[in-house]
Amino acid sequence: MLNIHARSFFAKAVGPLGARLARAGVTPDVITIIGTVGAVTSALVFFSRGAWFAGTLLVWAFVMLDLVDGAVARASGRSSKFGAVLDSSCDRIADAAVFGSLAWYFARHDERWMLLAAMLCLVLGSLTSYIRARAEGVGLTATVGIAERADRLIIVLVGTGLSGEPFGVPYVQAVALWLLVAASTITVFQRFATVYRQAKAEESVPAEA
Repeated sequence: MLNIHARSFFAKAVGPLGARLARAGVTPDVITIIGTVGAVTSALVFFSRGAWFAGTLLVWAFVMLDLVDGAVARASGRSSKFGAVLDSSCDRIADAAVFGSLAWYFARHDERWMLLAAMLCLVLGSLTSYIRARAEGVGLTATVGIAERADRLIIVLVGTGLSGEPFGVPYVQAVALWLLVAASTITVFQRFATVYRQAKAEESVPAEA
C-alpha cells in the first residue's frame, strides 16, 4: 500500500545518483548484491544481539539501495530479465535475514510469543511474494494487498528501531510484529482472492463462446 505511493517519489529522488553511478560504470546487479550483503550482515550482527536501533539504521540504509539499482538500470539502459530475477531473489534473502535474526534473538532469550510473531512474519511475507510470482508465471496478476514488501519493512524496522536505545519505547516491537502478522495474513487472502477471480473469469470466456 505504501509501496504504491512512496516508490515513485523515492525513485525520482535517487534518479540523479543513479545517473552518476551509471556514468561511472557501476552496474545495477553490483548495487543489488552490495545492498543484500549489507542488509543481511547488519541484521545478523546487530539484530541477533538486540542492538535494535543501530541495526535498524544500517538495514534501512542498505535496503534503500534497492531503489538505487533501479535508477542505475534506467539511466544505463541495462535492465535485464536476469537482473529482475536477481533483484527479487535478493529481496527475499534480505527479508529472511531480518526476520530470521529477530527470531534467533527471541529464541535465545526464551521470548516464545515474539519468536512466533517473527516466524509468522517470515513465512507470510514469503508466501505473499510467492503468490505474486506464481500468478505472474501463469499469466495472472496479484499485486494487491495492504502489506507489500515496503510496508512490511517499514513496520518491522520502525517498531524494532523505536524499541532500542535511545528510545526504548515499551511494547512497540511486539505491536509492530503482531500488526504485521495480521496485515500479512490479510494480504495473502487478498492475493488468493484476486487470482481466483481472474482464473474464473478466464475459464468463463471459452464457455460463453
